[in-house]
Amino acid sequence: MPERHTDQELVRRAQQGDKRAFDLLVIKYQQKIAGLIAHYVRDTDEILDIAQEAFIKAYRALPSFRGESAFYTWLYRIAVNTVKNHLATQGRRPPGEDIEAELAEQLDIGGRLREHATPERHLLSEEIAMKVQHTLDDLPDELRTALVLREIEGMSYEEIATAMKCPIGTVRSRIFRAREAIDKRLKALLED
Repeated sequence: MPERHTDQELVRRAQQGDKRAFDLLVIKYQQKIAGLIAHYVRDTDEILDIAQEAFIKAYRALPSFRGESAFYTWLYRIAVNTVKNHLATQGRRPPGEDIEAELAEQLDIGGRLREHATPERHLLSEEIAMKVQHTLDDLPDELRTALVLREIEGMSYEEIATAMKCPIGTVRSRIFRAREAIDKRLKALLED
């Protein structure tokens, strides 16, 4: 996928010392990382501090990034660990359930919803996130894997077919069935 290729190129340049390339990655992902952190922390200044710390950690760890996962997936894990460590040093406990990487791409949408948040909207957003996560957890492995490779890793259908050792038609079917299961559960929630 072109976006993943762009990220890989920026990472390569940053690993060779091009600070501007890393700046571009920060600009690209700062809203998503802030949205992720906002799931754990509510104070805006605290969110910005933790996000900055996560990006600093990512920059320092960049030489060890090998590109086995998408850059955002790697950055997401650093951000989650950073916010959990931050809460632990303050004697605060993170929320009971972690946000899975599968939901990471949707978090910036959740952040925009919070800008207009009423208690009802906030509760609905949390219910939707939980419902999506539970649905993903309940999916058979082959459906969940195909959906994650497509939506989170940004792989093409051809790449997924190669990785999963199955025909492209099977990949398309698995992704369709996974999306359909999520849609069905969300529709039931939204109708209530």
